[in-house]
Amino acid sequence: MAPVLIETRPLGRSGLEVPRIMLGCGNFGGVGSAPEFFGQGIDEHGAFALMDAAWELGIRHFDTADAYGGGRSEAMIGRWCASRGVRPAITTKTFNPMTAGADRGLAPERIERQLAASLDRLGTDRLDLYLAHEYDPDVALEDTIGAFEAARAEGSIGAYGVSNFDAAQLARAAAVGAPACVQNAYSLLDRGDEDGVLGLCAQCAVAYAAYGPLAGGWLTGKYRRGRPFPGGSRMNQRPEPYAHFVRDGVFDALETLERMARERGVSMAGMALAWLLGEPRLDAVVVGPTRPEHLEPVREALGDPLDATTRDELSRIFA
Repeated sequence: MAPVLIETRPLGRSGLEVPRIMLGCGNFGGVGSAPEFFGQGIDEHGAFALMDAAWELGIRHFDTADAYGGGRSEAMIGRWCASRGVRPAITTKTFNPMTAGADRGLAPERIERQLAASLDRLGTDRLDLYLAHEYDPDVALEDTIGAFEAARAEGSIGAYGVSNFDAAQLARAAAVGAPACVQNAYSLLDRGDEDGVLGLCAQCAVAYAAYGPLAGGWLTGKYRRGRPFPGGSRMNQRPEPYAHFVRDGVFDALETLERMARERGVSMAGMALAWLLGEPRLDAVVVGPTRPEHLEPVREALGDPLDATTRDELSRIFA
């Protein structure tokens, strides 16, 4: 797989940079942070194949979390790095429990413990970016930010940020600290951050990274009007976040996207990624393929950016 040129952007005010494409490793050894799926998802052989393909393509930043697969995702990345003799930049996150019924949250003592465990699984003494995976209403944000600042001061992380924070929560975080990044869901089918978070990022010099760029497979053509959901798909495993897409208006928009992509000679996924990369306030996209060939839309999106007219048309279709 021939490499592609991946642009980098400043990571907030941290002095670091972030590439516009990161490899999402949330399906390594599980399906995200859901304890009922720990040990499932992509096995180590498949994860290594994906990381090999991503590295060959030119992706140099991997995104994970301590609870992905109950720690299995971080451990697979660590073993891959050791076996290949290379080290990508790494983002990991903390908040969710590592096992069913275990502790969760962003208390400073838990952050210290979880960070040490993540470093051990990843086989490194420093993370590039460490994120609060969710907002914790039970812990003062000042205490959480203080723990992140202490980790940065001692050199165990290069920068810190937040994930799944709304505009009000992000504003509070920016008021008490210096988060370098927010990572939220954003796609043609999930555009809630356009009304507040993206503008706030520009005001506060916080980088914006989008996860879920293909909306759980909805923007790939996987789900068809009137047809059963494919076995092993998100709509069979964890349908709740996407159940509101099962309506005629969404299927109408998807059919139009499919036609436009076909006329352009690219996949639906490639066109959806190109639409995201055309958002000037967006700094990075976390892609979560399950097989090496699923990286091809990245090549399509980078090689065939959308003109403003086409992007605006897609925005209206999915409004």
